[in-house]
Amino acid sequence: MKNFTNKTLLLGMGSDILGDDAVGLLAVRALKDEFEHSVSVTEAMTGGLKIMEILEGYDRVLILDAIMMKQNPVGTIMELSEEQFSKTVAIAPHFVSLPEAIELARYLDIHFPKEIRILAMEIDDPYRLSEELTPAVGEALPEFIRRARNILHEWAEAGNIIPPSQR
Repeated sequence: MKNFTNKTLLLGMGSDILGDDAVGLLAVRALKDEFEHSVSVTEAMTGGLKIMEILEGYDRVLILDAIMMKQNPVGTIMELSEEQFSKTVAIAPHFVSLPEAIELARYLDIHFPKEIRILAMEIDDPYRLSEELTPAVGEALPEFIRRARNILHEWAEAGNIIPPSQR
């Protein structure tokens, strides 16, 4: 259920059964209790047009996900701008359609986030069947969560969301 009180969404993407691909979901779960009264918190195990439905109506979104670019060591955390992301081709399977979904939503003049921040962690294999993270991704997960928390605190300081301490 969408809650547009703040018009801000924290979105974790991934799959619990594809090993390191779950890193976005795990990070969102770690932040949920702290920020659930400040932002809408959602998990998505899908992509493409379904993402348009999830993002519709929000002004800003922080997306947390795994990425496989093979340009950085596994566990590297990157903040991608929308422009960088739209040029990225080697993305996890559920993420492939996100740039096209953003472009289509804007073309159709759907109320879509004007501010899209993407925090991604480099993984090695988004298709590995496992419910466990590899050691490199597991070690990087706390920093991934910390960086996401910092972005949410930036938004709170800018007055874009209710600070978590004021709930």
